[in-house]
Amino acid sequence: MASAERAAEQRAKIKSILKDINTGDEKKIIDGLKALKVNGDDNVITPIIDIWNKGVSPNAEQEIITFIGDIKSTSSAQTIMDVLLNNEYSKIHLPLLSTVWNSKVDYSEYIVDFVSIAVQNDFLVALECLTIIENMEGPFEEHHILDAEIILREFAEKHNEEKAEEEKKVQMILEISKLVKSFDDQIM
Repeated sequence: MASAERAAEQRAKIKSILKDINTGDEKKIIDGLKALKVNGDDNVITPIIDIWNKGVSPNAEQEIITFIGDIKSTSSAQTIMDVLLNNEYSKIHLPLLSTVWNSKVDYSEYIVDFVSIAVQNDFLVALECLTIIENMEGPFEEHHILDAEIILREFAEKHNEEKAEEEKKVQMILEISKLVKSFDDQIM
């Protein structure tokens, strides 16, 4: 019974800390994060990211980035990946990705997700994903590598088609330009 009471006390303490953090007050966020380093578990990650996503001060944001980067629990990787794959959190994807490649947690099993994130987003996000993939230690599962290669091949094919379409459009515009110029020459 004593361990059940301790567990209930722990949950109540975490709930209280998260309530303080949720106020958005910079000092309460920073103090709460320090308390959660001692008392928290993986269940605090999503509420902290939700607060971060709503917008916090630069100091509080830096503390959140440090907090997430210091997480050593391997089970935290799935929570972080769920956030990275959710567009509702797109405004914090870039700094969140930096916590991943600075993390001690191995994200090798998520190589396909990082490839997908890279091809679906802008240059800076792709650069962060490249850094993460470069730092992966493996081992990698063959089906993950094959899936990643398919995504990259599809991206390359689509990009080549768009480039070809763009070149065709430029040629078309040049032809229109020549035609309009010839009309102009006829008028003169």
